[in-house]
Amino acid sequence: MEKIKSSLTKLLSIAAITGNILFILWVTVNGLKEHFRGTLYEKLSYIGLMGLLIVNTFLIFHFRKKRHE
Repeated sequence: MEKIKSSLTKLLSIAAITGNILFILWVTVNGLKEHFRGTLYEKLSYIGLMGLLIVNTFLIFHFRKKRHE
């Protein structure tokens, strides 16, 4: 049972990291196509969302690596 739980946790963490990276790239490419036009609030929310996704990816990667040491 512990091996299944470990495998599931590993799979979910890889899926979360991959999803975060793909979403960051998707939003960035769309922003580049539109030349990052938008209101100040839209730009601030973009920066905040990208920051949260980057921190989330880092924390998942860091704790996954730390757990396997």
